[in-house]
Amino acid sequence: MPNDVLNMVFLDNTLWAWASALLIVLATMLVLRILKAIIISRVRSRVEQSSTDIDDLIVNLADNTKYYLLFFVALGMGAITLNLPGTASDILRIALISALLIQVGVWGNYTITHILTYRLGDRMQDPNTASAATAIGFVGRLVLWALVGLLVLDNLPNVEITSLVAGLGITGVAVALAVQNILQDLFASMSIILDKPFVIGDYIIVGELMGNVENIGLKTTRVRSTYGEELIFSNSDLLNSRIRNYKGMERRTVVFSIGVIYETPAEKLAAIPAMIKEIIEAQPKVDFGRAHFKAFGDFSLNFEVLYYVDDPDYDLYMDTQQAINLGLFRRFAEEGIEFAYPTQVLYFNNNQSMIPEQQ
Repeated sequence: MPNDVLNMVFLDNTLWAWASALLIVLATMLVLRILKAIIISRVRSRVEQSSTDIDDLIVNLADNTKYYLLFFVALGMGAITLNLPGTASDILRIALISALLIQVGVWGNYTITHILTYRLGDRMQDPNTASAATAIGFVGRLVLWALVGLLVLDNLPNVEITSLVAGLGITGVAVALAVQNILQDLFASMSIILDKPFVIGDYIIVGELMGNVENIGLKTTRVRSTYGEELIFSNSDLLNSRIRNYKGMERRTVVFSIGVIYETPAEKLAAIPAMIKEIIEAQPKVDFGRAHFKAFGDFSLNFEVLYYVDDPDYDLYMDTQQAINLGLFRRFAEEGIEFAYPTQVLYFNNNQSMIPEQQ
């Protein structure tokens, strides 16, 4: 009697075949869950011993393998033993492929999060970095899930995605043109965050503008100038400019020039470099470089001076330069050496008029 019941045919398969398929589904689910647990357990035990982040990524991907994927895989294994009609087989195949594509999207989503977290590290505590990372993650996930959605639709019967892709392409071009400047600034912000040409707190010079970086946003970067006002730069314009970043400077190189009058005696001209060297070497945190009688100017005899400040601090440089200037002023006054300034000397000839006659 039991054999007669098991041999009864239901939907082109005996009850025994259905029972066997159910057992296969349950056994496959059990095996897959056990394998998932083993992989997570073994990899997690190695995480503390590894210095790379690959083990963390593997654990997260395994931990976020969804049970609906395991279910559809088990269902496919059980369906192999059954004689299913074409429609049922197609539905199961579509469901399995769709579940796999969605799972790939989930894995990709966690991979993007992991990469951003690992690359930025402690900088994620900074609100500006966190905002840029959020924007990068949003764009990456948008592209990822759009691709997954198109692949799922392409897997469905009687769905032609060629026209859909063409329509999305035209729409995407129109949207991209409309928000072109915003996108440029957004990607420039990502470049600033990842490549780090400067960070918050750096002192930068862009063209004739300079100041300390206070904020790096998704569209603009804000700089507090030396004079107190806030300078706002578009991120794309900022990266297209030549930026001088003084934060990474270990010591400051200073070059300046002075000029004395042509009436200065030659022996005093020869003594000026030694005077300059003495005054510069008297300053703290300063290394003397050179001082030379460089050129004959239009109205002055010009000296060029080079020295190094062993601290990049701008205020220290200005204090040092001020002390050097005052020292030179006092020393030149003691030695009777006059600084040059724009002058014009007229020479008179007793036999000729100073002003030529008009023709």
